[in-house]
Amino acid sequence: MAQWRSVARNSALEVTQLGEAGGESVFLLSGGGGGRDVYLSSGVHGDEPAAVWGLLEWARAYDWRARDLRFLILPCLNPWGFTRNMRLDFRGRDLNRRFHVVRDPLVAAWRRTVRKRVPSVALCLHEDYDAEGCYVYERSAGGRVFSRGALQAAAEHVSVDRRRLIEGRAARDGLVRRREDGSDVVGRPEALALWDLGCPLALTFETPSEREFGLRVAAHAAFVGEALRAL
Repeated sequence: MAQWRSVARNSALEVTQLGEAGGESVFLLSGGGGGRDVYLSSGVHGDEPAAVWGLLEWARAYDWRARDLRFLILPCLNPWGFTRNMRLDFRGRDLNRRFHVVRDPLVAAWRRTVRKRVPSVALCLHEDYDAEGCYVYERSAGGRVFSRGALQAAAEHVSVDRRRLIEGRAARDGLVRRREDGSDVVGRPEALALWDLGCPLALTFETPSEREFGLRVAAHAAFVGEALRAL
């Protein structure tokens, strides 16, 4: 967060506290231009560190004067799990299956924040222990495929997962399309909750957590950078 505060000073983003979980503060950064609204997040699962550091690497290199975008950035949604290298939160629950649980104080604060200004694109960064390369889940309006360029940029650092079946879902060249009703997922992950709230393009990017750490970090930074260039 010290490094994110430095980013905020250089970008005119505002740092605020979204909530608290297990004695750890969950922060967000917001602000920017008056153009398209972009949502970026990482650290929902605490044992996926390259996503957290990759988002920071992208932010430190980004030219904040170059684009007229308005940002909502959640650098680490599960800091309790992150500091303990644990997927679950302090209650032993998978936060990424609970974004529909409005009685959860953190989720309730998250939903209030998103509803104030629903993003037009959301990038949720993750890692996968079983992955054989990087891949992306895409949920987009109108059947358009958006993420291929960003996936190719990431593949310069970590090869694309070429499996035809990923997590039980049909895949092609690292692209997995969500079912329309989201019935292929237990609970409500962050990306699908964003879709439910009106976000027309939600991407969940995954790197293989057993690959070299620096390459995974670079892949995440490249994916975010190319996705934003394509807007």
